[in-house]
Amino acid sequence: MKEETNRARRPLAVLAALGGTAVLLSACSTIVGTTEPTATGRDRALPLGSEKVTLDPKDFSVEITNRYWPMKPGTRWTYRESDGSGGVLDVVVTVTGDTRKIANGVTARVVRDTVSQGGAIVEDTIDWYAQDSQGAIWYLGEQTAEFENGVVTSTAGSFEAGVDGAQPGIVLPAEPLPGQKYRQEFYRGQAEDNGEVVSVTEMATVPLGHFTEVLLTRDTITIEPDVLQYKLYAPGVGPVLILDVAGPSAGREELISVTVVPSDTGTGPLGEPR
Repeated sequence: MKEETNRARRPLAVLAALGGTAVLLSACSTIVGTTEPTATGRDRALPLGSEKVTLDPKDFSVEITNRYWPMKPGTRWTYRESDGSGGVLDVVVTVTGDTRKIANGVTARVVRDTVSQGGAIVEDTIDWYAQDSQGAIWYLGEQTAEFENGVVTSTAGSFEAGVDGAQPGIVLPAEPLPGQKYRQEFYRGQAEDNGEVVSVTEMATVPLGHFTEVLLTRDTITIEPDVLQYKLYAPGVGPVLILDVAGPSAGREELISVTVVPSDTGTGPLGEPR
């Protein structure tokens, strides 16, 4: 899930806390959080940290319909990512028609995330997602590679739930409520990402348009404690804006378009997404 790992480097915003209201300001968008009902003990428990979970494969589906990130095969999101120093990356995320049975027994949807600069691939990832019967999206692992001049330079962060102690995590709860905290992935020393729901009443403006009733999450990385990222998900669309507020480099990732492509798009090997 590269937004939280190697590409989680986008601080182009200023966060101001005013009582119970969070205000996030950036060059091209304004996100205003308001006081809302928060998560309570009645909510289904979400995994945290290195906590082990045992998932029943019968409780999961590759049909992902969560309102904040519906993943219909053939859907493609195209983003523009700026690195804060004038560099621009093209990010393409494609829901493929492929599925994969993960080591923990759950069958997952295969999603491709390819990052290019000047037409050359610099990072390519195959992600595995599934939705439980309550509607939560789970992250079950990834195969990822970084490239330089067409040559793989790193596969750090790759993991599969059920292999070598790796545990699955939550990408989005079934019914997000402010205050919910959860781990997104856990592979000790390699992938230890966390999420927290901040608000579900935000607004965001990106090249694709203006969105309301947007979900705002606060994402951190246990093994990179200086990194802090905010993600905004529009109902019926998915992630529309990603911002760093702390980390080693500046940047922002904003949604340019959502299109439909053939379901076999993105099914090639790493470095050759097709």
